Amino acid sequence: MDRELLNYTQNRELSWLRFDQRVLEEARDKSVPLLERMKFVAIFTSNLDEFFMIRVGSLYDMVQTDDRHRDSRSGMTPQEQLDAIYAAVAPLYKERDKTYAGIKKELSPYGVCGLDFKELEADEKKYVKKCFKEQILPVLSPQIVDSSHPFPHLMNKDIYVTANLKHINSRKNKDDKEKEQILGIVPVPTYVSDILMLPGHDIRYIRMEKVIMEYLNLVFDQYEVSDPNYICVTRNADVSPDDEALEVTDDFRKLMQSTLHKRRRMAVVRLETAEKLTPEMQEYFCKKFKITPEQIFRTKMPMKLDYMFSIAGNLPESMKKALVYEPFSPQKSAHVQDGNMLKQVKKNDILLFYPYESMDPFLKLIKDAAADPNVMTIKITIYRLAKKARLVEYLCAAAENGKEVTVLIELRARFDEQNNIDWSERLEEAGCRVIYGFDGYKVHSKICLITYRNRNDIQYITQVGTGNYNEKTAAMYTDLSLMTADPRIGQDAAEFFKNMSIGNLQGSYQYLIVSPVSLKSRILQMMDEEIAKGSEGRIIMKMNSVTDVDFIKKVSEASCAGVRV
Repeated sequence: MDRELLNYTQNRELSWLRFDQRVLEEARDKSVPLLERMKFVAIFTSNLDEFFMIRVGSLYDMVQTDDRHRDSRSGMTPQEQLDAIYAAVAPLYKERDKTYAGIKKELSPYGVCGLDFKELEADEKKYVKKCFKEQILPVLSPQIVDSSHPFPHLMNKDIYVTANLKHINSRKNKDDKEKEQILGIVPVPTYVSDILMLPGHDIRYIRMEKVIMEYLNLVFDQYEVSDPNYICVTRNADVSPDDEALEVTDDFRKLMQSTLHKRRRMAVVRLETAEKLTPEMQEYFCKKFKITPEQIFRTKMPMKLDYMFSIAGNLPESMKKALVYEPFSPQKSAHVQDGNMLKQVKKNDILLFYPYESMDPFLKLIKDAAADPNVMTIKITIYRLAKKARLVEYLCAAAENGKEVTVLIELRARFDEQNNIDWSERLEEAGCRVIYGFDGYKVHSKICLITYRNRNDIQYITQVGTGNYNEKTAAMYTDLSLMTADPRIGQDAAEFFKNMSIGNLQGSYQYLIVSPVSLKSRILQMMDEEIAKGSEGRIIMKMNSVTDVDFIKKVSEASCAGVRV
């Protein structure tokens, strides 16, 4: 282990938690509109959920297999990292709860009120009870846990209302008390709204788990109900297809489907609870989920805040100016004219900067290529797509128009696996050739190649970019997208797709820099060139994380050499 490196590097996981803390700091910024601040609380929460599912899940696996392995950037073992994570997260929960409560209080004068049952008006309570009896109770699936009914499997990130139950007609003597203790569990349905909106002009609502908690006596009508609560488990989601299965399967899509089913039953890495657990209940849950008390977190705010985006998106006009930012729409690029995109790219390279410029010119390029009689092939790599993807429509149209369409779609895109499986089936049905990449590697490249005939010549239009071909996130995330008719880049792209099709990772390219073979070495080489210039050197980097040790060392070397970094 490089001891000198430890002087200026830090643990990846703890560094990430500090990043998420900065997201929470945005939620406390008084210059930000209130519902935008609440969105930051929701983003912080979503980030933390994914962190536990993937990063904590990965460390959990390492503890089971090789706890002596030490992180090269901090010298910590997996168990030491987990201990540090759980210790660091506890104060973040308190910070988040306090931030949420403050924003909620500030929203109240504007008529945006998330309410507890006791805060409802009398007529609102009648309305909620009527809705519960007629619309909610019929779709609930309550369960009891006793000697005859085993503890059910709790799904990852679903919310469950719990309570202690006792038969109404049971004997009250002390000897029978333990026998009478029964746990009641009610899954909060995922197919109903997270909130129940109350009648009136203001935005007054009560969360679904609060409604169910209030009427547990109607759910468990044969029992006395006590200690109502709601909980949520987070499971390890860091799962990949089994190596041996990869060797014998001829249906990778089916294997990925099986892998997704496996994820549902992975180990619990966190338990969230709304109420403080009794020592007996804490011990019970620790035993059932095979966790420690340090993995249990109490929260006073909603465990899911997705509904806040819906509230913010459906505000009355009178509230919008005070509570949300004015909607932003990507602009049309000044370098793009109306008309055929193939002709425009043949004439000039076009660089788009998302989200400030729209993704539409690229989508129109594919649409025009799908209909152009001179276009022979369209090849593209896909990592993430929107739920509704015009890109897929245009690729399918191209295949149906007789073009050869090749789509390298990454089925292992984290949490988009099912979406990509569904799109791969749609593409195949339309006649596209779908391939899935390599064992041991994910295909993150964002590249598209259009091959067309110009008289007797074969020519290319290539698009290379960062980010994803996701029409929704392209309107939110900063990325670059270059469309070019440069034949040298086109020839490299053609070689790239040939190598992807035949499973060759070691391809050689003149202009494209492709990982895992040449990207790192080329970047280090360019940094060395700046180091040689000393104080005249300049390095500008934009990225969402840095973990590569050689790269970190080179940045330090450049800084020590006087390069402006």
